[in-house]
Amino acid sequence: MTDRPLTLMAVHAHPDDEATGTGGVLARYAAEGVRTVLVTCTDGGCGDGPDGVKPGDPGHDPAAVTAMRRRELQASCDVLRISDLEMLDYADSGMMGWATNDAAGSFWQTPVEEGAARLAELMRRYRPDVVVTYDAFGFYGHPDHIQAHRITMAALEMTSLTPKVYWTTVPRSMMRRFGEVMREFGAAMPEPDPAGAGAMTEIGLPDDEITTWVDATAFSGQKFDALAAHASQGENIFFLKMGKERFGELMGVETFVRVRDTTGAAVPENDLFAGLR
Repeated sequence: MTDRPLTLMAVHAHPDDEATGTGGVLARYAAEGVRTVLVTCTDGGCGDGPDGVKPGDPGHDPAAVTAMRRRELQASCDVLRISDLEMLDYADSGMMGWATNDAAGSFWQTPVEEGAARLAELMRRYRPDVVVTYDAFGFYGHPDHIQAHRITMAALEMTSLTPKVYWTTVPRSMMRRFGEVMREFGAAMPEPDPAGAGAMTEIGLPDDEITTWVDATAFSGQKFDALAAHASQGENIFFLKMGKERFGELMGVETFVRVRDTTGAAVPENDLFAGLR
């Protein structure tokens, strides 16, 4: 237990990632008085531009996209009541296999030790009790998500801190439900890549391997609004098509795998701060 305010640090790859997988816990814990720190690793410059112009197409201006996405990220943070936003501002690497993966200054090309040292300094400053990031596959194989995982785990080794550490995940039962809903709305789930060479292998975990189920249903409206703040990427955010009520039914519970813990809190657990309060 601790006398100081508890702190949650979420390390994400791009603007909008904070809302998709952790918007509920960020909003819930902020409402409970927890200090919430968001570290966003890239500038989002490989996202869509105004009017949906795609990266690599005529008229796509990465600098303008970066500025627009920074404004959207701040709006999302305001909705979720995030206490502190820290930007590492590495260049967005784009999807796996894009030429931007190899660009100088891209997050994917950044030495892990460099990114980890910067993140370790933030960890020493904020002294998080809980750290959340992606698994080693970056949840779905995006290079920037993989790199965010790598620098987070390396940064933890550079400090003497002992926070609880979680990786975001989704239960396979929920992935099946996502597939049903996407088909209902005329969309299709991406097919897994059996060779693991592309962005899609099988996503999520069997339900019984998930350690932590956090009910943030009461904050699903904020989560939806935070996603909606990233309006420039709306074409890529399927969940917004559901409407707020359906979204809350499907996205109200957020799930994680606990990978480091010194509290001895029993699993499965329903609170990232179990054993700390």
